[in-house]
Amino acid sequence: MTSRSGSDPARSPGGPARVVAVLEGDGIGPEVTRSAIRVLRKVAGDALAFVAAPVGGQAIRAHGSPLPPKTIDVCSTADAVLLGAVGDPAFSDPDVRARPEDGLLQLRSRFRLFANLRPVRSWTALAEQTPLRAEVAQGVDLLFVRELTGGIYFGERREQGAGRVASDTMSYTVAEVERVAHLAFLAARRRRSKVASIDKANVLASSRLWRRTVERVARRYPDVELEHILVDAAAMHLVTRPARFDVILAPNLFGDILSDEASVIAGSLGMLPSASVGKSSFGVYEPVHGSAPDLVGKGEANPCGAILSGALLLRLSLGMDREATRIEKAVERTLSRGARTADMLPGRPEPRAESDPVPLAGAEFTEKILLELD
Repeated sequence: MTSRSGSDPARSPGGPARVVAVLEGDGIGPEVTRSAIRVLRKVAGDALAFVAAPVGGQAIRAHGSPLPPKTIDVCSTADAVLLGAVGDPAFSDPDVRARPEDGLLQLRSRFRLFANLRPVRSWTALAEQTPLRAEVAQGVDLLFVRELTGGIYFGERREQGAGRVASDTMSYTVAEVERVAHLAFLAARRRRSKVASIDKANVLASSRLWRRTVERVARRYPDVELEHILVDAAAMHLVTRPARFDVILAPNLFGDILSDEASVIAGSLGMLPSASVGKSSFGVYEPVHGSAPDLVGKGEANPCGAILSGALLLRLSLGMDREATRIEKAVERTLSRGARTADMLPGRPEPRAESDPVPLAGAEFTEKILLELD
């Protein structure tokens, strides 16, 4: 993967620091992002420089826009973006002029980030936290490649008859499907060489175009096994046979739903990282969990999703695979030693039994990870 300038993303020894734009955002975004930065500084030292800028609700309050020009300028000169979360209940009124979430959509559009990568794995230490049977979730290591800028979320919307009739259009072009399909097949080559393409080709014309295009792209990757799965069947397989999947390639709507369904495999939504990427090495990296306004100020937020997003940033945008692997292994060791945040523990009425693990604050859990990196 090349940078936007066409150079190799890896930093040469003694070269200038790589720039990471830091968009803390709303809710627990600032809290978990600061934890991720501490871990990134631990493994990368002066190889990284961090530049902060506002986004989402915080940006609307300060600048009247969820993605102000200053933030666009900071991101334009950065090698990658580390984002905390966007979303603020203060902007939930349907009539508001600007929404925090618009900042994320504008960011993806501005930098042509057409694919969302969401790795999902089972964590042995959190096996009791998944609603799936342990033997079903065991050994799961899959990657969602979700098309991000097309489909029904970006199609024409119409409301008629004083709101009594409404429609949304699911539309795809061959070019939109080709570019995300190539990315999925390339990812599969670095993994276990299997792609499951999701569609509803037995009903939807857009899905038939999707399937035809994916099949044509697959001919360029004879070493990768392709399987087509209808979306309803995929939803069933994700909770009955999830370990069968390697790379899951999905249109925007189907990928959104299925990747959220698969989040239960990890044992906590707070464990999931994500990356929004395009054709260059530039990407936006963020935890999946959202802004979680009910946790703001409590210090309870699980920082793992943000920390693991930082690891993805190192690997995919900066070519620092060794440092990324160090972070991932440190998280795994921290869990194996029994450290837990509140979301990783089974919910039960108070008082807790004396033998139950004591939940750590997010900052305390981060300290445990940092110790594993010493």
